[in-house]
Amino acid sequence: MLSHNQIWEALDRLAERHELTPSGLARRAGLDPTSFNKSKRLSADGRLRWPSTESIAKVLDATGASMEQFLAFMRADAGSSEQQARQQENAFQPQGGSIPLLGFAQAGAGGFFDDGGFPAGQGWDVVEFPAAPSQKSGVYALEVQGESMMPLYRDGDVLIVEPGAQVRRNDRVVVRTNEGEVMAKVLLRQSPRSIELLSLNPEHPNRTLELSDVAWIARIIWASQ
Repeated sequence: MLSHNQIWEALDRLAERHELTPSGLARRAGLDPTSFNKSKRLSADGRLRWPSTESIAKVLDATGASMEQFLAFMRADAGSSEQQARQQENAFQPQGGSIPLLGFAQAGAGGFFDDGGFPAGQGWDVVEFPAAPSQKSGVYALEVQGESMMPLYRDGDVLIVEPGAQVRRNDRVVVRTNEGEVMAKVLLRQSPRSIELLSLNPEHPNRTLELSDVAWIARIIWASQ
């Protein structure tokens, strides 16, 4: 079941994704600016106060987010019960200090990610992570293939990616489209309905994508050299 905390945390994450405060998110959706304030999440007598489905619908429309993306935010913020759910049979289970590794060419195929962009299924390799993976839930690695990301990333370089991490302007990110295209770019700008991406290789064009065409976007937190 969905919890009170999960839904409010998902709204907070959606606000952060668009570099907004909870008040700014409410204002963008045409709601009272105090609608999502922390003080409004409990009634005067201490009972839990939930956001209405109408207010959530207005927020999704104003930000261009899909219900699937909103649910992914809830999954990312769920507690131990959600962590246990990700350890079911279909989830990839790296051991010790290793994390899942997959080539970019494979990443566009189905079955390697769940709806929240977390690694799942079979066919993953593993790579040793340079920091404790227990501190960053869901991180995985992608191996660069080809020269399309030169000069920043070369063939064989390994990128460590954190799904669910807040992304900001000028962050290096991995984006997967609904058509299965996977790309590493620099996030130039994000509006309620689209994102602008700078190509790492000057010989490749920059991209502008409608958010409705984006399956997920994840921040690159480390790259091998």
